[in-house]
Amino acid sequence: MIDRKALVKRHNPLITCFDKFSSLTVGNGNYAFTVDATGLQTFPNLYADGGVPLGNLSNWAWHTSPNPNEYQPEKFPLTYYPTFNGRQVGFPYMPPGQTTDEYKWLKFNPHKLHLGVVGFRLSLPSGDEATHDDLNKIEQVLDMWSGVIESEFSLLTAKTKVSTCCHPSEDLIAVRVKSELIRLGRLQVAFHFPYGTWKFAAVDWSKPDRHTTEVVHLDSDSVYISRKLDQDSYAMHAAWTNGTFERDERDQHVCLYSPSPDSDEFELRFRFTKHDIPTDLPTFEETRAAAESHWESFWTSGGAIELNGSKDIRAHELERRIVLSQYVTAIQSSGTLPPAESGLTHNSWGGKFHLEMHWWHAVHFALWKRVDLLENSLTWYGTIVDKARKLADSQGYEGARWPKCTAPDGVNGPCYIEPFLIWQQPHPIYYAELIYNIKGDRDTLAKYAEIVFESASFMASFAEWDPGQERYVLGPPVAPAQEIFDHATTMNPTFELSYWAFGLRIAILWRERLGLPKMEKWEHVLKHLSKLPAVDGLYVAAETAPGTFSEETGTRDHPTMLAPLGILPGDNVDRETMLRTLHEVMKVWNWDATWGWDYPMAAMTAARLGESRLALDILLIDKVTNTYLPNGHNYQRKPLTVYLPGNGGLLSAAAMMAAGWEGGPDIHAPGFPQDGSWSVTYEGLAKML
Repeated sequence: MIDRKALVKRHNPLITCFDKFSSLTVGNGNYAFTVDATGLQTFPNLYADGGVPLGNLSNWAWHTSPNPNEYQPEKFPLTYYPTFNGRQVGFPYMPPGQTTDEYKWLKFNPHKLHLGVVGFRLSLPSGDEATHDDLNKIEQVLDMWSGVIESEFSLLTAKTKVSTCCHPSEDLIAVRVKSELIRLGRLQVAFHFPYGTWKFAAVDWSKPDRHTTEVVHLDSDSVYISRKLDQDSYAMHAAWTNGTFERDERDQHVCLYSPSPDSDEFELRFRFTKHDIPTDLPTFEETRAAAESHWESFWTSGGAIELNGSKDIRAHELERRIVLSQYVTAIQSSGTLPPAESGLTHNSWGGKFHLEMHWWHAVHFALWKRVDLLENSLTWYGTIVDKARKLADSQGYEGARWPKCTAPDGVNGPCYIEPFLIWQQPHPIYYAELIYNIKGDRDTLAKYAEIVFESASFMASFAEWDPGQERYVLGPPVAPAQEIFDHATTMNPTFELSYWAFGLRIAILWRERLGLPKMEKWEHVLKHLSKLPAVDGLYVAAETAPGTFSEETGTRDHPTMLAPLGILPGDNVDRETMLRTLHEVMKVWNWDATWGWDYPMAAMTAARLGESRLALDILLIDKVTNTYLPNGHNYQRKPLTVYLPGNGGLLSAAAMMAAGWEGGPDIHAPGFPQDGSWSVTYEGLAKML
């Protein structure tokens, strides 16, 4: 039995300096608050310049810029492309490098909203404001077992200790501060409220007249503040144990809390809400107790993997990545919306979420037996199914066509690539089947039948009959997961063909389980779907990309020809062809031009093919986009310093390599080498499909 507390705590991040890549976060899946080495957001500019920004984001908090020209997605001019059989289908397309005001507005609205920077205002004896260079003796620990960040630092010789935690079910931060600076009158807490922007840091300080900060109610120990940005609004309620609260005369969007010099300690709590919630705030102790209970429950339920005792020197680092990835995905990706690729940290792609990435964000929750955390976001599909049906119908298809890059409204913005992707389409079928495999109950079938069947209906109608070869084809137009090919001419991408076969097979099985009549069209498409394209004994990216391995441009981006037997169970795959393909990918692929989820994807393929040593080598390959920062985040590049699909993919691969997969070898940890170099202990994991 694994000592889970010891496992988690030995990987608690320890920060001893101001490192822009080592900001730490507390959160609950729907809300996250990221701090610097002071335990609050005292020096945000230090982290904004190519680091991990100090976000304060919630799943409900979105901002829409003024729209004086009344741009509407349904009025954006469509570009029409012929399908395989010549039917014209319209898409909101804009060529790469081209843009218009309409395009920009629709693409980046709405965008995630930073709720406000909350940080210390520290003063030197001279009265000048302190900088981060004035602080020393920094020691900060994120205790993942309790969900509390403990920070210590000194300003000259004056010591400060800060405890920071987040309520598990509210957008509420509680802070306890003990400092020699309080009695000296040299420590305050500043609340600085920004205007909204789609850009990465999600803050715009240049438009103070475009938003309002109103103190609605203030008494001796609490304040209620109303915020308004264009047509959007929200509120902040703060409370404290002793001190005063006032507006900063120098800036209408800054408020200052000044603790009483009668004590060297205070507690501060602040909560953000979409609408006014006139209830008392929990105390610091109540918030901390709730956080501790929540995180102990999280770590003691679901799965665990321990690699202690392994002879391979890389085991400790892999275990660190696994533990930290569980924490960061729990606080960033487990909420009621599919997460953005940078979660609740900053605004990648305007804070919108990419549904093709949802697999990488969320599948691991089910594999680690935390099924409810996958279901949290899966239920969102039901809220937009009517819009997805409308999109499919507008293009002449049946069922529901799921969007690619979207906000909670479920509407695709215009783009040069996004409207053409299809590999997000079978995802809900995969999620539902994985949940059913774990739960095995009829309630699961009833709950997700609509999104399974609507997904499959579109898939069957999207496939076009090729009478010359008596087969169904996918595309054109279609953009494959390896996004480097021309969407106007691409046909039969390999990964998508296998995923179509998987999705239709599972949807047919669901109808059987529910005792429903057969769908003859689905079965006909499945039976006659094109074979996976191969050239010279190797799977290629698509039937229209036969030179995948011979053309320089073909060996970059995602090597998704591996995915049919990796993240998928291998529908229509020839194992020997896939094995040759894996070895060719490892030989020629440009790994410097890949993304964080490509490594676990390829590792899962290697594991299924019995190449366990190669699977570990891929999972731990030394490449920039396979970097895992001290705070656990998968780093890609500036400014995409947080990339949660990498974390989620790592957890899916680790679970699969430890617990195995349906139809896999009946041995312990089948994805790890069996020569004694790895000591793998696991519990509470589900097999991958």
